[in-house]
Amino acid sequence: MGDNVVHLHKNPDPPAETATVTTLTVVPEPAAAPVVPLWVRSGRTVRRLATDERTTATARAVARHSMYVLGGGRIVARRTWDGRTGSRYERMLRAAEAAGNYEVAQEWEERLQRFRDGRHRRRMDLLHSPVDAAKGLAVGTGVGIGALVALGIVMAVNNGEVKDVITPLAATIEFIGLLIRIVQVVWGPALTIGPFLALLALWSVGRKQQAAPAWALPANVRNGEGEPITPSIVVKALRDLGVPALKNAIKEMGDAGAAMLGPIRIAGCGVEVDVTLPSGVSTVEVQNKRRKLAENLTRHEHEVFITLPQAARTVRLWIADSGALDEPIGPSPLVTDESLTADYAKGRAPWGQDLRGDAALLSLFQRMLLITGLSNQGKTAALRALVLWLALCRSVEFRIADLKGAGDWAMFEGLATVLIQGPTDEHVIEATEMVESGVEEMNRRLQAPPGTAFPLLLLVVDEAQVAFMCPLVDEDKRPYGGSKATSRYFMGCRKVHNQGRAVNVLLWQGTQDPTDQNLPKLVREGAHTRASLALGTESQARMALGDKAVDGGAAPHLLRQGLDKGTLVIASDGIDIPAGQSSITVRTHYISTEDATAIAERAKLLRDGVATVHSIDRGEQRDALADVATVLGDAPRLRTNEVLKRLHALDSTVYGAQWTNDRLKQLLEKNGEEPKKSHGVMVIHRDHVLRALANRDDNGSASTAG
Repeated sequence: MGDNVVHLHKNPDPPAETATVTTLTVVPEPAAAPVVPLWVRSGRTVRRLATDERTTATARAVARHSMYVLGGGRIVARRTWDGRTGSRYERMLRAAEAAGNYEVAQEWEERLQRFRDGRHRRRMDLLHSPVDAAKGLAVGTGVGIGALVALGIVMAVNNGEVKDVITPLAATIEFIGLLIRIVQVVWGPALTIGPFLALLALWSVGRKQQAAPAWALPANVRNGEGEPITPSIVVKALRDLGVPALKNAIKEMGDAGAAMLGPIRIAGCGVEVDVTLPSGVSTVEVQNKRRKLAENLTRHEHEVFITLPQAARTVRLWIADSGALDEPIGPSPLVTDESLTADYAKGRAPWGQDLRGDAALLSLFQRMLLITGLSNQGKTAALRALVLWLALCRSVEFRIADLKGAGDWAMFEGLATVLIQGPTDEHVIEATEMVESGVEEMNRRLQAPPGTAFPLLLLVVDEAQVAFMCPLVDEDKRPYGGSKATSRYFMGCRKVHNQGRAVNVLLWQGTQDPTDQNLPKLVREGAHTRASLALGTESQARMALGDKAVDGGAAPHLLRQGLDKGTLVIASDGIDIPAGQSSITVRTHYISTEDATAIAERAKLLRDGVATVHSIDRGEQRDALADVATVLGDAPRLRTNEVLKRLHALDSTVYGAQWTNDRLKQLLEKNGEEPKKSHGVMVIHRDHVLRALANRDDNGSASTAG
């Protein structure tokens, strides 16, 4: 082993001397920036100045006002040419021929001939006018001098001065000299200023007609903001629509394509114009080009509506002011007028405004209703607004099933006799039984004596697609949903649709995203008033409104989802629709849940109080004999028909159409009594019923109304 010693622990004593190490960091000098040539820097500066917003705005303004002068000169020249030639008549003649209106063409041809005859006479008169003018001037001068001399003679005789004879003539000559001196003074400046005044006049004409390229016009005009709709704009939009026959016909008309147009009328927040299409152009071709037509008119697609009036080969264009349809309409009269009441038979519900800005009033008398649309477009609010108006008519009874259950109909607690709220299958069963109870009431009313008046019983089912799609079946294996004859909900709707309106039993439904599965054809066609919010496809629009309405221009599938909330396309005879149209577009008033609650509270004050049930009690637990004793009251006896009426009033869902005189007789016979005749009429004695109740109680049994 060697003598080396290995220390296992670090020596805590520092070394006697510590070496100092200095580190020098060499920082390289930054590389010199590359030298940019002068011509590159100059080019960048020029480009920056040329593309600057202020430069482009200035250049655009200079070009615009320069083109106003040129365009104004062109317009004045054309007007002058039209005034001195028959070109205007020829254009109108070609337009009438292109449109196939030969009677008008013949009229314009006669006007052209009259114009040519008048022009020929004027030209012939010009051949004789120099001689006539010279003769007239000589005669006028002679007569004038003679008159002045005669005046001078009168002055000379009066003043006794012979020199006064020439005084009037001298004064006239002096006045003429003054006029010549004035002209000499003014003539020089007039020659200098005159061209500028002429250019200013041409600029004014061009500016008024926007006679400049589109790129040079102001930003608001280029974007179509506030641009007025004129005949030339409409004709140009139709010409550029991409329909060859229409384009060729307008070209043959020359500048008189406006002959196709009727008067442009102010209609609400836009304008309306009828367009008579040339021969060979169908209305469908224009309807199918709605988007392109709107863009040609510098409008969005939803701001142009195309409908078909009664006149043949005619389309009616309604063109909104830019952005007008994005502004909300005012609040509902139900909110603003707390004294408002409703009249179901004669009144009309204030639902909103049409596109013309007029109030859209809907008659609800004996009309089934269907409202459909995509989710979250305002369907429930639109349906609820009508029900709220009817709530202000105290005679109306409501039975409501809300198969969404989000509380949108909660304010009808204490106002509706039945209020079902929830999306489950159990709620669908209750809604189905509610509709079936309406059918029973309808059947009872149909059996009443002719001429009997009945108050309105309104059945409302919101989110009806949930009921149609329900997969449950009852104990008899009958499905609740579906569209077959075995479906309970489907058949309940069909029965009410078939005969309900005759006795004021109506069914209103709201549903979303219609298909043949969640809105069967027979049910949707049973509604007298059909309204649709925004939809996804044209086929859905046909399901919602029917083929006739869509073929006539109704287009809920062109409404903007999420933007046109509350905008409805309506097909109904209960609302005023312009002649020749099959539908009308209405922007409905929005009534919030808070406002709806306030309106419902006002409606409750008109009524004595309504006990709301949340499901249909089919009457399995009712004591029929006790109910008979209740309706008899203190009367010693009542006719059986009157007893049946009072039982129905006590509980219409139990004592419906199935309760007849025979069933009432069976009930009493079962308990040891039976109706007796009094003066040839079957009656029920109060004492007999009470005795039957006492005997039954002693036996410990009870009879139910099930």
